[in-house]
Amino acid sequence: MLYSKTSDNNSNDHEICKLTSDEILEILHPIQDPDLGLSIVDLGLIYTAQNNDGELSVEMTFTTPACPYGPQLLEEVKYTLGALDGVKNVNVDVVWDPPWSMECINEATRLEMGMDI
Repeated sequence: MLYSKTSDNNSNDHEICKLTSDEILEILHPIQDPDLGLSIVDLGLIYTAQNNDGELSVEMTFTTPACPYGPQLLEEVKYTLGALDGVKNVNVDVVWDPPWSMECINEATRLEMGMDI
């Protein structure tokens, strides 16, 4: 993984993570919703991703408040971002407003799924 921490003991722990919001989304892209087998980014489950000098903040939601994989997805986002070089802290907030809907899915994924756009 391009941004993961190395096991090299000589790594500079004082480096601050400089990732942009788009780069954070790129890193989160491989995380899939287990039921749908699609990226949580493509599904529109990630509302915001921000970096403030190594303090990463993500607002995300689930397809439903009763999502059985919600806690697993939340922990996977925290783990993935927390493993990056220069990250001091990861804060992931689960939000319900706005509620997720099929319109949150990005256009390319909707087309792949055979949905109208």
